[in-house]
Amino acid sequence: MPPKICVLCEKSKAMVKRPKTGQIVCRDCFFYVFETEVHNTIVQSKLFNPGDRVAIGASGGKDSTVLAYVMKTLNERYQYGLELFLLSIDEGITGYRDDSLETVKRNQEQYDMPLKILSYDELYGWTMDAIVSQVGRKNNCTFCGVFRRQALDRGAAMLGVDHIVTGHNADDIAETVLMNIMRGDIARLGRCTAICTQGEDTIRRSKPFKYAYEKEIVMYAHFKKLDYFSTECIYSPDAYRGHARAFLKDLEAARPSAIIDIIHSGEAFEVREEIKATQKIQQTCQRCGYMSSNTLCKACTLLEGLERGMANSGITDKARKKLDAAGPTPDNIRTIPFFKPPSGSPAVTIDVPL
Repeated sequence: MPPKICVLCEKSKAMVKRPKTGQIVCRDCFFYVFETEVHNTIVQSKLFNPGDRVAIGASGGKDSTVLAYVMKTLNERYQYGLELFLLSIDEGITGYRDDSLETVKRNQEQYDMPLKILSYDELYGWTMDAIVSQVGRKNNCTFCGVFRRQALDRGAAMLGVDHIVTGHNADDIAETVLMNIMRGDIARLGRCTAICTQGEDTIRRSKPFKYAYEKEIVMYAHFKKLDYFSTECIYSPDAYRGHARAFLKDLEAARPSAIIDIIHSGEAFEVREEIKATQKIQQTCQRCGYMSSNTLCKACTLLEGLERGMANSGITDKARKKLDAAGPTPDNIRTIPFFKPPSGSPAVTIDVPL
């Protein structure tokens, strides 16, 4: 049986069947269409301006490694005029993050980008290993997610950048839509598909891989022979997201377009005005100055619980009441350094579907 020919160039031997479209293409055409689709997402969503200083959230995993490589490639090919940095957060997970950061350090040399590493221990006085020893593995992802988001903003502020890009792909976003539906989280469901977000007190963030399938990112990394770390977080197997991921994979097996279909459904979702009126107004944390919907941000609440030996107090309202009943906050507990909001353009939310 003769080898199949690429449906795009009609010359070279086909080596890849794209999960996203079903097209059978050669390796070079796959590279071109993958990069061009990311470029089109960037241009149509107007993600950057010439001269922007952009921090790439770098974990050493496949998504962030491919993102760094593609951002460098597109910046040079299309002359975006961006100044690119790598920004890594060290959560303090022995046998996982310490190894993945070695990959990031190699990427720094391979892609010739400045690297900033900010640790939980430096910022919060706690590592994830220490947190898990207190809370166990049931709710540890809550701590990590809250702490990581604020750490990225603080690291970006230290770098003096205008913009953070992360490697969240189409699968990640579809999973988030499903999670918010299952939890009935209307506030997050209304904004989780936005490709670019910025609050009044945060640095602009965007997801250039919003429409890129995870399988295609893996194939791109494989055929490009990129250097990335492939081990999953040792604390993530019990995460709630895992249920949404398993469900999504079953949907994708039956209907490959399910991932993009779910994203488009999320984009079309609208919250009634009377529901919006019940949502909490964003303010700034009285203790650390970071954005919050309460007088204390989630990170400060979680950290106070850890410091006072009531680690789960920030997880539920009931547990928080127990912390309040224990008396006022002691003066000698560790707190997060005060956050100085970056100056820049007004808050925006841009979402232009392809």
